[in-house]
Amino acid sequence: MANLVVRNIDDDVAIALKQQAARHGVSAEAEHRRILRQALLVQPRKRSFAEALASMPDVGQDSDFERAR
Repeated sequence: MANLVVRNIDDDVAIALKQQAARHGVSAEAEHRRILRQALLVQPRKRSFAEALASMPDVGQDSDFERAR
């Protein structure tokens, strides 16, 4: 396994990492590995077109979005 050193992290990011690690009951290092793995290796499940449409909020009637000529 490789080692990774990350320098010059903003204090607020480091604090948030430690807090999130504590919520998950793991070390900051373990949480960092989990975040990197999730961001880089886990592919999100593709939604169907119907699922994407169903997830859109109901924000008005079709006529609300008609173009003025």
